[in-house]
Parts: sequence; C-alpha cells; structure tokens
Amino acid sequence: MRIDRQGTRIAAREAGSGETVALLHATASSGSQWRALFDTLRASWHVVAPDLYGYGETDPWPGTRPFSLSQEAALLDAVLPPGGHPVHLIGHSYGGAVALRFAMEQPERVRSLVLIEPVALHLLWDEAPNQVNRPLYREVRSIASVVARAATRGDYRSAATRFIDYWNGKGAWSRLEPSLQADLARRIPKIALDFWAAMTETSAAADYRGIGAPTLILRGSRSPAPARRIAEIVAESLRRARLQTIEGAGHMLPLTHVEPINAAIAAHLLRCRSEGRHPAAA
Repeated sequence: MRIDRQGTRIAAREAGSGETVALLHATASSGSQWRALFDTLRASWHVVAPDLYGYGETDPWPGTRPFSLSQEAALLDAVLPPGGHPVHLIGHSYGGAVALRFAMEQPERVRSLVLIEPVALHLLWDEAPNQVNRPLYREVRSIASVVARAATRGDYRSAATRFIDYWNGKGAWSRLEPSLQADLARRIPKIALDFWAAMTETSAAADYRGIGAPTLILRGSRSPAPARRIAEIVAESLRRARLQTIEGAGHMLPLTHVEPINAAIAAHLLRCRSEGRHPAAA
C-alpha cells in the first residue's frame, strides 16, 4: 500500500480480511519487523503494518511543524480502513508509545491493545511523587542527549553505537554486519525525533484512564530498567490491562523471542474477538 498524506509518501504492508490488526514497529526499524507475525495473522485477520516516518519506504518527516507522537498517530489513521471501525493495535517500543497516543486520542477506534515495552518516556518524569523514577528518566535521557547532539553535528555512527548497545546489551553494535551498521547510523536524525516525541509527550498517566480496550502489556525480564518500569506504570494506568513478563528477554523481544511473543499476541486477539461476539463473557 502506498498513500499520499499532504505530499508525504506513506508505505504499509496490507493483507487478509476481517477485523483489522495494525502493527507498529520500533525506532530504527520498519513494518518488516513484523514479518513472521504478519504472515501468521493474515489468514484470519486484516493486517496492516505501516512504516512510520523516516523508516522503510515512508518519507522522512517533512518538518512543516513541531514533531510529536500525534503526527505518527495521524499517519496510522491515514493507513487504516475508512469508516472508523475499531481496530486492534500492536506496538513495540516507540510503536507502543504511538499506539498509546492513538488510543488516547480515539479510544472508540481501539478494539484491543498489545503494548510491548512502550517507550512512553515522559511517564518517568511525570510520576513526580515516585522519586525512584527520576534516576531512570535521567538514564534514558542521557542516551537521548547523545543522539540529539550527534544529529546536530553529524557524528551518527558513535550515537548509533550507544543507542544499539543500550537497548540490546553491550557489544550488540559490534556484532552487526557493516551494512546494517551503516543503515542504522543514517537513521540517527529520525531516532533523535523519536526520542523528542516520546520525552515531550504532553499526556499524563491519568489521561490513559479513558482507554477502555483490553490491553496486554509485554516486557522482558532483562530489558533496561526504564523500559520495565514504564510497562508497570502503563499497566497501572489502564483500566483493563494485564502485564506479562517474558523471562530471559530483552527490549527487542519481538525479534529475539518470536514464538512466545507471537503466541501471546495471537491468544490475546482471539480472546478479544470471542468477547466481542459474546458480550456477556466480557
């Protein structure tokens, strides 16, 4: 699928029929991140996997106004089927933060949510009474600062090294193929925008109380502490959320633990579809 939104080309994979499931990828990735899940779900669902701004085959953010999660949520809205029918949203990391923003803006459009370590980084700062969160915010802000400085002065490679090693574990960068390293380094300007959007998001945890969709929140036991804590905050904030920890997994769990993650997602979707057909069971 290729659409034009205000002069910007947006790309998405689309297949199948039935209720719509939208898959939102992580920073520095693309819709192809979901290839295995996409192929599994397409037999029973209408699946849409967009490339967010600046990733895959979608054009970069045009810079016509300040960037925010709302801009990515609008991109998602543009690729969804017309008619306003409720959809199932699945988002990983940055894609999870986008899914949260979309669900907050249009709760009636969301049938269910799966949030895999959503990087709603602003929540670590907004939870002011809990001083435990402030060091976690400063931890992730230090990585964001490295990326922002690199985007300004052009030192993309060193920033990409820090970024990849932080989210994937020390030494992860050195294990990548040179061609992939070069591709990731080129994405630093958009990675900086993603950090900006996630850290300057204006919603608060209390704002998520309006989201009534059943939600599965997944996190890895070995993920960075900020990501694990945000998963807890979101689970505490949503009215119908269930938090599940995947033992031994890190932040990139949809790629490193494909089978348990995809099985958990499939079970969640089937449960939500069954509840939709039988309201008394909800």
